[in-house]
Amino acid sequence: MPDHPFLQKNAGVEVIAHRGGWRLWPENTLYAFQHAIDLGVDMLEMDIRSTKDGHIVVFHDETVTRTTNGNARVNDLTLAELKQLDAGYKWTADNGATFPFRGKGIEPPTLDEVFASFPHMRMTIEIKQKEPDIVTTFGNLIRHHGMQHRVLVACFDTGTLKRFRKQFPEVATSPGMSEGMIFYALCWLHLSAIYQPNVEVLQFPLKMGPINGTHPRLLSGARKNNIQVQIWTVDDESKMRMLIENGVNGIITRRPDRLLKILGRK
Repeated sequence: MPDHPFLQKNAGVEVIAHRGGWRLWPENTLYAFQHAIDLGVDMLEMDIRSTKDGHIVVFHDETVTRTTNGNARVNDLTLAELKQLDAGYKWTADNGATFPFRGKGIEPPTLDEVFASFPHMRMTIEIKQKEPDIVTTFGNLIRHHGMQHRVLVACFDTGTLKRFRKQFPEVATSPGMSEGMIFYALCWLHLSAIYQPNVEVLQFPLKMGPINGTHPRLLSGARKNNIQVQIWTVDDESKMRMLIENGVNGIITRRPDRLLKILGRK
């Protein structure tokens, strides 16, 4: 792959705040993203869905139940209805003894608000839904805010990613599930040159079934194809140290404070 402006060459291990670092504050909120930036992270990670009236919002789950004081599918709510919810309502660090972010005015943000609030920040954004299709609206938002070189697009569904790449080829992407599995298998067989996925970054789990995101053949195959490797989701300090030693390019973590400390940046 040719070099892409999104990539940071020779940057060492990049700290990527998973949903803004949601073991520290309410996930996928402007509050979390701002505090992660203040902490010193290199990149924000987030998820997107659409509301009933077609707005793209930053939200992980299909429903609002786990994180807010509501109980509905995101796709069934208008933006106005979603904005009435308390995005800090369910966050707790002590198994429910206290809920320090309730009633603080923390609401689910639109992607437009995120881009407007943090225009100089690099982000990895995962498309969480296939239907209704939000590829065109999402890509147009990226272009409207001039974020083409600051966004990495991810999605488990390869078909969704292929549609995105066709419409917005200037934006960096990671592989869909099938693309990643094929590349992993070919790396295992020392045949990575046969299949070169049209991606700039490989985002792999540390361990999932037969997949080992730090296998030397995967890391070697990625380097030969000029593809960076980011591993998710790692909160354990010993595993962070192992990944650093193995030479991954980035670690996606819910505890960016720990990784920054290990890297000597806190």
